[in-house]
Amino acid sequence: MSEQEAAAGPIPNPLPPGGNQGSEETRADVSRGRGETVAVRPKALAVYLMCGPEAPALAEAAVQGGADLVELGFPFSDPLADGPVIRRAAERALGQGMRTGPCLECLAATREQLPDTPLVPMTYSSLLEAYGWERFGSDARSAGATSLIVADLPAAERPEVRRVQLVAPTSTDERLAVAAASTEGWLYLVTLTGTTGARSELSPALAGLVARARERTDLPLYAGFGISTPDQARAAAELADGVVVGTRAVEVAEEGPAALEKYVASLRGALDS
Repeated sequence: MSEQEAAAGPIPNPLPPGGNQGSEETRADVSRGRGETVAVRPKALAVYLMCGPEAPALAEAAVQGGADLVELGFPFSDPLADGPVIRRAAERALGQGMRTGPCLECLAATREQLPDTPLVPMTYSSLLEAYGWERFGSDARSAGATSLIVADLPAAERPEVRRVQLVAPTSTDERLAVAAASTEGWLYLVTLTGTTGARSELSPALAGLVARARERTDLPLYAGFGISTPDQARAAAELADGVVVGTRAVEVAEEGPAALEKYVASLRGALDS
C-alpha cells in the first residue's frame, strides 16, 4: 500500500476476520460486526440516524431493536441527496453545533456504546474538502468508523478513499462496474431517482438494478431510499441482501429511543419472517 493510500483510505475493511468476499458467510456476516459470535441473520438491516447529542442512545436502541449497522449522518447545509425530513434533521443538528469535529466525537461516543456494530458516517465531499480528506480518514478511524459513505462523490473520483459506493437505476453499466469493483464491504443500491424520503410503494426499478449489480459483484447489496414500512423492507430484502432505512427512522427517533427500538423491531420482524 502506498503512503497516499494509507493516509487517505479512511476506514478499515469491514469484512470479518477470515471472511471471503462473495461467500454466503460474508454476505450476511459483513453486517454483524467483526467481533460478534451471535447467529448470523439472513438479511441485513441498516438504520440511518443524524449525528447529535442523542445519537449514541438512539443508535443503541436501534441495535437493540435489531439493526445490524448504523449510518451516522453528518449534517450539511446543502444535502442534495436528502429529502425534507433529513434536511430538517440536519438543520437542527447544525443548530446544535454539530460540525465535523463534534460529529466525529458523536461517532466515538456511539462506538463506546456499540463496540461491535458497524458504524458508517454518511457525509458530503464539501465537508471532507473543508476538513481535509486525509485528516478525516485518520480521525474517522480513530473514532471507530467501519467505512464511509460520501453521497455526492462519483465512484471514479478519489479512488484512494475507500468507501461504500452508491448506484442508482440511472447508473450506466460503466459506472455500475466501477462502483462494484471499488466499493468497500457492500454496495448501496439507491432504489429510485430522487432524494431520500418515504414512498407509498417500493420502487419497481429495484429488481433491474439488483440484477445488473449481481452480474458485477458478489458483495452484499443493500437497498435504500424510499423504504419505510415493514412490508417494503420485506419486499426489498426478497431482492437484495439487506435494506437501509433512513427517513422514517429519523422521524421515529424524534419520539425517543423506546419508540425507535419498537419501530426497528417491526422491520427486523419483517426481514426475519
